[in-house]
Amino acid sequence: MNINKCPVCNETKFKPALICKDYTVSKEDFYIVTCESCSFNFTNPRPDNSVLGNYYKSEDYISHSNTKKGIISQLYHAVRNYTLKKKIQLVSKHVSRGTILDYGCGTGMFLKVCQDNGWKAFGMEPDEGAAKIGSQMGLTVFPDKVKLNEYTNSQKFDAITLWHVLEHVTDLGDTLNFFRARLNDKGVLIIAVPNHKSFDSQYYKEFWAAYDVPRHLYHFQPQTIEKLLNRFDFKLAEMLPMKFDSFYVSMLSEKYKTGSIKYLSAFINGLRSNLKAKNAGEYSSVIYVFKKK
Repeated sequence: MNINKCPVCNETKFKPALICKDYTVSKEDFYIVTCESCSFNFTNPRPDNSVLGNYYKSEDYISHSNTKKGIISQLYHAVRNYTLKKKIQLVSKHVSRGTILDYGCGTGMFLKVCQDNGWKAFGMEPDEGAAKIGSQMGLTVFPDKVKLNEYTNSQKFDAITLWHVLEHVTDLGDTLNFFRARLNDKGVLIIAVPNHKSFDSQYYKEFWAAYDVPRHLYHFQPQTIEKLLNRFDFKLAEMLPMKFDSFYVSMLSEKYKTGSIKYLSAFINGLRSNLKAKNAGEYSSVIYVFKKK
């Protein structure tokens, strides 16, 4: 499926940026293009929505399976408990306990932390297998916005979170309009996405694991995500780094580039990425806190 207009600025002229391989499922090559007007990067062309779900069918896709097979998955789970605490602390810093929507909640681990901390928590997750795991933990998870609206009677949320989800959303404009309509006037929209301007991205280039084509439809940097959200009347309130991501992504990138996980190289490059980002601000992944204008 070809995208004819830039999702950020609606311009129609693009130039080739990279050719990346889907290392997780299909081993197919996909093109990433850059908008000549606003420099936004996105996967183009991309699979039709009717078949996109096939590219998520892998045990290696940790957020949908909770798998602990392999050292990378085990490290992911070890770090996750720490980052979950940090995430709920961030939300609570901006908003008192209330209603929260975790959009693209995966297996519901963050949703469970919210619920355990006194939030009235709702999740939206289209992947049936992942949503089932969340439901088995007693969480309220819906497959789409329609079902969510039916159950909640279009009530507003005090916080809406997307942890590495926005880059997967097919209907970007409709989804951001939905957030605008459903967020309380003093609420927060928290979005975490990879940053393709980071050192680890520049180092690994087409092997950078956070390109994750074709599941990642969009490839953000601070300038382009702020411009996109401004279009929907959101203003940037805060930016925070996700420092563990550079190490995790570097391990996967080493595997894609060399065929094996070179732990020392991955650690060094993850550390270099964070050290360089101290000055440049270009961390491997960034959390953005947005509020309504």
